[in-house]
Formats: sequence, C-alpha cells, structure tokens
Amino acid sequence: MMLRVTSASLCASCQRMRLLLPPSVSASSGTPPIKRQENQRTVSSLYELSVDIRKVRKFKGWVLSESTAYVSETADVLRDMGADTAVIARILETHPEAVLCRPEEVVAQRDLWESVCSSKRTLLNIIEKFPASFFSVNHHSNQRANILYLQSLRLCKRIISKLMASAPQSFSRPVESNKEVIHTLRETYLDLGGDEANLRIWLQKLLTQNPHILLRPAEAWRDSLSFLREQGFTTEELLSLVSSLRASIAELKPESMQQALDYIEGALNCSKDELKKVVIQCPAVLYYSLPMLAGRFQGLMDAGMSIQQVKESPNVLELTTQIVLYRIQKLASYGYDVRSGSLDLIVGTKKDFEMTYTKLNLRQQRPLFNPVAPLRSVEE
Repeated sequence: MMLRVTSASLCASCQRMRLLLPPSVSASSGTPPIKRQENQRTVSSLYELSVDIRKVRKFKGWVLSESTAYVSETADVLRDMGADTAVIARILETHPEAVLCRPEEVVAQRDLWESVCSSKRTLLNIIEKFPASFFSVNHHSNQRANILYLQSLRLCKRIISKLMASAPQSFSRPVESNKEVIHTLRETYLDLGGDEANLRIWLQKLLTQNPHILLRPAEAWRDSLSFLREQGFTTEELLSLVSSLRASIAELKPESMQQALDYIEGALNCSKDELKKVVIQCPAVLYYSLPMLAGRFQGLMDAGMSIQQVKESPNVLELTTQIVLYRIQKLASYGYDVRSGSLDLIVGTKKDFEMTYTKLNLRQQRPLFNPVAPLRSVEE
C-alpha cells in the first residue's frame, strides 16, 4: 500500500514538472516531432532535372515538404535565359527555395534584372553565383525603386547589377535609406574639395570596392570624418584618405582609430606631424586591430628592422610577418641586406616584389662592361 501511494505521488509530481518546463525542453525530452511528408511530385520533378535530391534533403529538406512548388516553371524561365540541364540542376541544388516562387514573380524578377544586365547570358551567370539574390522576390517593388534611383545617378549597369547580386539587402530596403547614404557621400566628397564632374566616377569606385557600403548608416561617415578632422588632417589630406580608404572609412569607429593612432605614435616615437604622414602613406593602420598592429610591428623589430625604417616605409605594416620574413630572405639570397637599406623594396603586392627581386637578380648576373678593355674574339 505504501509503495502504491509513493508511486502515485511521483507520477503526480512528474506531471506538474512537465507543465512547468518550457515547450522546447518538453519537446526535446518527449517524443520527437513527426517528420513532414515529402511532396513526391516536387521530388520527381527535381529528379527529372538531374538535381541531387540527397543534397537538397540534407541542407534544405523542408523545401521538399511544401505542398506547392513550381519546379518545371522555374526551370523553363532559366532555360529561356540559355541555361542547360546542368546549370539548372546546380542552381536548384544551391537554392532549392527557387521552386517555391510563383512563375509570374520569377518572370517579373527576370525582366527587372535584365534592365541592368547587358544580356541574358550575363544575368544567367549572376544567377549561378548569387541565386538567393535573384530569387528574393518578396522585395520586388523596393528593388525596382532602388534601380531607378541608381540609374538616375547615371551609374553604369555593371555596377548596379553587381550591387544587386552581392548586396541584395541594399535593394530590399526602402529607397529613401539609400538616398540618405548617397546624399551624405556626395556632401562628403564636395565638402572635401572634390569636383562635381568626377562625383559619379568616385561613387562607382566606392560601390565597386565595397557593395555593402549602402548598408552603413550615414552617421557612420560623419562620425569617422569628424574624428579625422579633429586629428588635424587638412581638407586635401582628408580627401586623399577617403579616396584611399573608400568604403572602409564608413566601417571605422573613432574609438578604434584612436587606439591605433595612439599605438603608432608610441611605437614609432612620432610627432603629430610625423603621425599624419604615416597615416597618409599607410591608411590601413586606421582599420587594423591593435593586436594585429602590435604583432606586425614586433615581427619587424624581431627581424632586425629599425623604428626609423618603419617610420620611413610604414606600408610595410600592411604585410604579415610571414610575408616580410620571406621577402627579406629572398632579397638576402641576392646579396641585399634589408636591415641596412630601405624597406620600400619589400612593400607592395606580390607582383611588385617579384619585379623588384627580378631586377636585383638581373643586376647581379649582368657582367660589368669595361669600355677601355680590348675586345677579344670568341676564338681567343
């Protein structure tokens, strides 16, 4: 009798505990949820297009369970743009959600994107690389408004299509947001002495370098520029910095820039004017993190470089310690000791450096010509 009462009490306690537990915990500790039935028509249609069903099932299995899908209709639109079976299969494997878009929405999207693409083939290439951007049909009206606005700025089609593909969020939001950012960019450029005639080219360079620039708040640009003005940079110097950093300047925060400047000033023992020269020569120091700057500077010191050398060639801070050591060893094999010369020989891109050591190698191999020495024939 005692055992029965205890068992009953335990059962009642368990039931009360289940009621107190959150739904997620109750679900995880109870019976697993019933798996949704796959739509066999969708599965068969995808299989006929040579789509890897296992891949879709593994990563986007929920698509196969939707009651309505437009597999053949979506394939027809892609085929009309020149896609063969293999291309269609790749697109639908990567972004199977495409088959859930209504055919009329996909056609409207195709017509809209063709307005900024030079050909159907170009559009198809974009869809292959960025299918999610193309099939974001829920924001069609915002996309259209943003395209019309950017076209009114006389931006070239290639730039607009690249923005749509790699930064679709910029086109999904209301056009007023993008207008505010563009207005701030225009004001910034003109206030710094930029020429109105070159504004369009300048904007295109910014947008090409960082397609996500429109997603940055207009205030971020103002804050970054205000901070740099406070550091004593002239209008001409600011324009140079903005043109060099381009879109990156909108991502800089005054606090992090101040930390970087304080570190460089202390590490290189700079005056304020010398610090400005370092920043103008190597704007990248403004967006490198403090640990990265410290690590690269210490790597140069450990390799035997002097503070004065770094101050004269601050661009060396753009290179990782591993690259610096490799280039020093490469030049040493040709008899050049970087520690006693300029660091300009090791800065720059890989192509720049290859040209440098190639010249050193040729100079080493080329025999010196003595104009007063008697000429000798091969036979002698």
